[in-house]
Amino acid sequence: MLTGLPSWLLTQTAQHAHRLVTEGLGAVGARGYHYRALTALDQDGPASQADLGRRSAIHLSDLVATLNELAEGGYVERAPDPADRRRNVITITAAGRRHLRRLEKQIGRIQDELLAPLSFEERAQLTGLLRKLLEHHGGPQ
Repeated sequence: MLTGLPSWLLTQTAQHAHRLVTEGLGAVGARGYHYRALTALDQDGPASQADLGRRSAIHLSDLVATLNELAEGGYVERAPDPADRRRNVITITAAGRRHLRRLEKQIGRIQDELLAPLSFEERAQLTGLLRKLLEHHGGPQ
């Protein structure tokens, strides 16, 4: 039966998770790309747009709009790269770090809603199994 196939179950769950994340971040005036870009900058430091796109797994065409939105909010700054003035270096601001902390709390609430029927141990097991599948199929680490 179709509804018992792991691929179908993963797809249905992924669609539900995407909806929860989109709605949950939208409720605080953000998007998933905002969270990903700010997290990459916070964890790994300033980056060129190309490097940030690779680190956050955001396509360059989507990254430009994301950075424009984040810059308008005062969450990131663009400055010419001293080594190559033709490109910009993107840096998270103090306001960006505060915004990221708010987004992390919201993401935590979303994860709790998505995984509500699972115990702490089951959540850890599910996360490990999903990571194993993704790594096997060459997905982002």
